[in-house]
Amino acid sequence: MSNQLSTQRTQIIKLLKEKSAMKQDVFKNTMSVFDMMREICKTVSVDLKTEVEKVDKRVTVNFFDINPHTMQLKVAGDLLDFYMHSNVFEFDKAHPMFKTGYIKKNELNSYCGVINIYNFLADSFKFNRMNDLGYLVARVFINREMRFFIEAKSPLGIKYNTFSNEPITLEQLKEAINDLIIFVISFDLYIPPFDAVKEVSVTEMQEKTNSISLRTGKRLGYGTGSSYDEEVNL
Repeated sequence: MSNQLSTQRTQIIKLLKEKSAMKQDVFKNTMSVFDMMREICKTVSVDLKTEVEKVDKRVTVNFFDINPHTMQLKVAGDLLDFYMHSNVFEFDKAHPMFKTGYIKKNELNSYCGVINIYNFLADSFKFNRMNDLGYLVARVFINREMRFFIEAKSPLGIKYNTFSNEPITLEQLKEAINDLIIFVISFDLYIPPFDAVKEVSVTEMQEKTNSISLRTGKRLGYGTGSSYDEEVNL
């Protein structure tokens, strides 16, 4: 074997041992966190449903286990959709994470699995409104050491804005999910401007017998100031 081939083989084996194995660890950790979230959502669903039904049976709370990478938590008129991506990602070198001592110490710590959490109107799924909008409200990143941080437009984005000092805990996940529930319930549906919905096609009107097809989404319409822009441009 030539020196060049030997060098290439050594490099490939090194990458497989270090980088590829590391990515397997990241995926395993992300799957573990997602399963923890699943159990939390199930518990939260039962707990809230029991309490709310004592007051008003019209207000429903339900958990839907879609598949190993997707689940939904319906809280009254809101639906949180949890989606775990099957791939592992690295941040762009310009990302602030690369300025932290934690990443500088070992750049392999920058590779993360990601769990995306979207907020939809529950009626969008109930009435099969395919044109309705959902919004990304949080992204949870988990690395090979089970350390995490969260990007979000809610207080979560401030509370967990850098990698944790310790591996993620069940209590932290419970707090994060509770914060998201509070956020989406407080994140109200705004009436769209008159001119935005004044025209409708014959097809849309015909289709509404099977599906209400006029697009609906939170904050679709009367926004005022930068806070509105920040909320819709996720």
